[in-house]
Amino acid sequence: MVPTGGDKVVPRPASTDVARLAGVSQKTVSRVMRGEPHVRPEVREKVLRAARQLRYRPNAAARSLNSGRTGRIGVVAHGARLYGPTTLLVAAESTAHRLGYATIVAHTGEDDGHALATPIERLLEQGVDGIILPEDIDEGPLAINVDVPVLTMGRFHSIAAPRRVEAAESADRSGYVAARHLIELGHTEIRHVTGPERWWATRDRADGWRAALTDAGLPVTGPVEGDWSCESGYAAGLRLAEDTAMTAVFVANDEMAIGLIRALHDSGLRVPGDVSVVGMDDIPAARFLNPALTTVVQDLDAMAAEGVALLVEEIAAPTPTGRRMQLGEPILAVRESTAPPR
Repeated sequence: MVPTGGDKVVPRPASTDVARLAGVSQKTVSRVMRGEPHVRPEVREKVLRAARQLRYRPNAAARSLNSGRTGRIGVVAHGARLYGPTTLLVAAESTAHRLGYATIVAHTGEDDGHALATPIERLLEQGVDGIILPEDIDEGPLAINVDVPVLTMGRFHSIAAPRRVEAAESADRSGYVAARHLIELGHTEIRHVTGPERWWATRDRADGWRAALTDAGLPVTGPVEGDWSCESGYAAGLRLAEDTAMTAVFVANDEMAIGLIRALHDSGLRVPGDVSVVGMDDIPAARFLNPALTTVVQDLDAMAAEGVALLVEEIAAPTPTGRRMQLGEPILAVRESTAPPR
C-alpha cells in the first residue's frame, strides 16, 4: 500500500496492472523484470514504458526467492580515472539497467598489487548474480573461487571462473592498424609510447605495433613506457624529441598522445610536419585538438552492450554456455596529426 495524502492509501501497482496496460501476459512482464534475454526489443520497451507510467517496482525480495537471483551485477572498477575504463563502466551500468539489473561498483587502485581479490570478494559477499571485469591487469593467479558468471572485457589470464563470458580468441589488432597506417604513409622510423607494463592492453598494443614493423622489414626500437596520463606522454615526448631518426609515434592512448604532442611542440618539432602521431581510444576531445588527432577508435559502448547482454544470458542459463564476444577489426580515424614524412 502507498499513501496518497492524509490517511488514504491506494494499492501499489502489481505486475498484472503492467501486463494489462502493456497488452502482454503477466509471464512476459516477469521475464522482462527478471532481465531474461529472449524477449523481443519492442515488447521489452512496451513493458518498461508501462511500468514507468504506473511507477511499478518489482518486489526484489520476492523475485530473489522465486528465481534464486538477486537482480544485481557487480562491477570491479580498475583505473576508473581513465577514459576507457570509465566509458566501459557507464555503458555496462546502462545496459544492465535496461535489462533489469542493478549494478554494484567496487573500486580498486591502479597501482595496488593483487588488487582484484578484495573487491571481487566484497561483491560475492553481497550476493551478486554476476561480475564484470572491464580492464585486465597481470596479477598472477588469484586465490579466489568465483562461482558466479563473469564477464571479462580483456584477457584476464589470472582469474578462474567456471562460467565466463570473454572476447573471442583473437589478437588485439589496434597497434597493428596504427603502425600500418604510418608505414603506408612512408614512415620507416616509428616509435611507440606504451601504458604501464602490468596492463595486458599495454602488451597487446605493443605486440601489434611490433608485428607491423616486423612484417614490413622495419627496425624496432624499444618503446617508451608511460602511465596513461598526459604528464607521462609529455615526458615521453621530451625524450623522443632527442631521437633525430624518428618521424612517427604510435601512442597507446589519446591522453598520452596529447602530452606528447605538446612536448614535441615545446621542443621545436611540428606535428605532422616533423613527426606524425597516432593515438588510441578516440576520446571526445581528439577531433578538436590542433592538429586533430589521428587515433584508433574503440566502440566501447557497443562492446559493453554486447558483453553485458551475454552475461545476463549466462546468468539465466541453467548450465555454462561458453559464450564469447565477437570483437570487430579496429577502425582508424584519420585526421590531421599524420602525414607522409618530409
